[in-house]
Amino acid sequence: MPEEVQRLRWSESLLQQRDPLGALTLLRPLLDHHGDDLNARRLAARGYFHSAQLSQAHEVLRRLVEDCPDDSYTRLMLGRTLQRLGRGDEAAVHLKIAAAMSPELA
Repeated sequence: MPEEVQRLRWSESLLQQRDPLGALTLLRPLLDHHGDDLNARRLAARGYFHSAQLSQAHEVLRRLVEDCPDDSYTRLMLGRTLQRLGRGDEAAVHLKIAAAMSPELA
């Protein structure tokens, strides 16, 4: 298995174990060399969100939504991030779109 795939899976495992900073540490080389990879960016956004680095989560998620406007989970994460940033009106838009695209996310 390629090292990049292993890093991605280990990072995901660390997030599931509630270690977002560890996940971000493992992701850093992937982001540096494969910064356009959607899976690495999504995982980084989750790591930023769960480690309360909300400005960084917002920036990554905003760009992900621009690149993939049909990704309901990314919109949900962006909405939740905006809520935590105290930007409820902006959050509501993304949360409504996420719910319309994937009702199970409502």
